Amino acid sequence: MLRAVGALANHVTEKKNGKYAYFVINRQINPTNICALDCNFCAFATMDKNNPKAYEMSYEEILKKAEYAVSQGACEVHIVGGLHPDWGFDVYLNMVSILKERFPQLHIKAFTAVEVDYFSRISGLSYREVLTELKEAGLGSLPGGGAEIFAPRVRRIIAPTKIGWKKYLEIHKTAHRLGLHSTVTMLYGHVETYEERIDHMLKIRDAQDETGGFTCFIPLAYQPENNQLNITEHTHGVDDLKTIAISRLMLDNIPHIKAYWVMVGEKIAQVALNFGADDMDGTVMEEKIAHFAGAKSPTQQQKEKLIRLIKEAGKIPVERDTLYNHLKVYG
Repeated sequence: MLRAVGALANHVTEKKNGKYAYFVINRQINPTNICALDCNFCAFATMDKNNPKAYEMSYEEILKKAEYAVSQGACEVHIVGGLHPDWGFDVYLNMVSILKERFPQLHIKAFTAVEVDYFSRISGLSYREVLTELKEAGLGSLPGGGAEIFAPRVRRIIAPTKIGWKKYLEIHKTAHRLGLHSTVTMLYGHVETYEERIDHMLKIRDAQDETGGFTCFIPLAYQPENNQLNITEHTHGVDDLKTIAISRLMLDNIPHIKAYWVMVGEKIAQVALNFGADDMDGTVMEEKIAHFAGAKSPTQQQKEKLIRLIKEAGKIPVERDTLYNHLKVYG
């Protein structure tokens, strides 16, 4: 059954994108892990500023990380982090404008819907006003984090203080109407049911029918360590591949499906390129969030290895930008 579903998903992928499999030279930057929320599934953030693992970056530290990324050929920085209780919206707005001024060639993919909602609450601005100001400062697109599973039952268990699915999708659709694209995610492998996964995908498909602004769907495998859910096992490869394949079949209106090597590991991500995925993300350079929760993958990846993994899967590697424009095809 798994092979049959995988073959169908691969057929759909190749009808959409041929044998191309994408990667991006990018860097993740997490400005702080101090957060006003306390989500039971999260191993990254802390509400306690005196916690030994608590940190916050200065603008100069963020610029240095971006400078290194540019020196390595990056075209994108991906910025997400905690909801710092002492930072006003101006701190985040300046973060974007300073980065864009120093490195105008970088695409800034920043701030989840959860962060945008927080900016709205602390500033008194509407979602549209927050996103407009961020766009004018240099924001290029939104990441898809914070979706988790849309089902209210699940959210009450894993993240009871986080925004619900209606606000999450409202923020993304507002961004799309302003000309900002975004990715969209699903965190699976914890307390959700298969039916709740499918419901999650159906809500995403309906939103995409409205605005068409999602570039990629990213199934995120739950990492079980160092949090409050008391789940001991990582997801299994069969479930990872099945989830990716079904998402490709379900989300017919989303152009790309990502096998995020950070969460599922290099080998499963490679196999997933024949199970409906056509993207492996990128070099990342410094992944923290999944690794705080026990991810076993490296914290960064080399471009040459991504190319090799893709070729070994029988696909054609394509170096892309954030919006899937081809930068170089490695035929």
